[in-house]
Amino acid sequence: MYEHFYGLSEKPFALTPDPAYLYLAKRHRHALTLLEYVLSEASGFALITGEVGCGKTTVVRHFLEGAQRPLNVGFISNTHPGFGNLLPWIMEALGMDVGQSSSSAEQYRQFVGHIRRAYDAGHRAVLVIDEAQNLGVAGLEELRVLSNLNAGKHMLLQTILIGQPELRATLGLQQLRQLAQRIAIDHHIEALRAEETVGYVRHRLTVAGGRPDIFTPEALELVHDSTGGVPRLVNLVCDTALVYGFSDQQCIIAADLVEQVVAERASVGLLPLRVVGKSVRDSLAAV
Repeated sequence: MYEHFYGLSEKPFALTPDPAYLYLAKRHRHALTLLEYVLSEASGFALITGEVGCGKTTVVRHFLEGAQRPLNVGFISNTHPGFGNLLPWIMEALGMDVGQSSSSAEQYRQFVGHIRRAYDAGHRAVLVIDEAQNLGVAGLEELRVLSNLNAGKHMLLQTILIGQPELRATLGLQQLRQLAQRIAIDHHIEALRAEETVGYVRHRLTVAGGRPDIFTPEALELVHDSTGGVPRLVNLVCDTALVYGFSDQQCIIAADLVEQVVAERASVGLLPLRVVGKSVRDSLAAV
């Protein structure tokens, strides 16, 4: 819609994770380094947490796509409290044929055989569980048991848990102490700082083929203040601002336009009032 007007090849602020747009803020760089460490050492579980929309999944996908070794990756992203038995889901995620009539024992035998063959062939098996907090205590304990496959000091199945902060509280429970002790790296991704939000927006505009200065410095300051530096909210505000700017034929996105976007988004609950700036809150109070 607005892409041609702003000289963009595609929308720079889509809400779906896209590793091509990953902006490596400090905490994201640390996450990549730690993930590389745990994979190279084959030393256990990796835990990546953060608030909703902070880029956890994007960082992990970027890491896996850039891995310098053969991987057999299984990605499970639709976890929920009623998930049930994990083994068939894991087998399917790893590309295995899950027979409808197979018993649990037979499925486990096939699973172990697949993991061992992959290891012997030099292909590291990596299981990624997104929104892992939804598995609950029973699901996480089952995951620990299924991942308990060793070859000497190496784990045959590397497991990356991605979740919201409440996953940490669950892992701190006494009944999950064995799983907690096997977490080799533990990293929390925080929201972007003010200067990182500026870099993030300009980076995404550049990746999409546009000019990095479409938003004025004052507009970017308001983007950060109104979103708390949460990348998904930054995308929401910036994308809408470009739509409004195109509608008004404004080549540059100024602070007043961003303030209009933030006020309208917050008024209908699409932007949390706890992070909007003072001027926006004042304008909402006057409505």
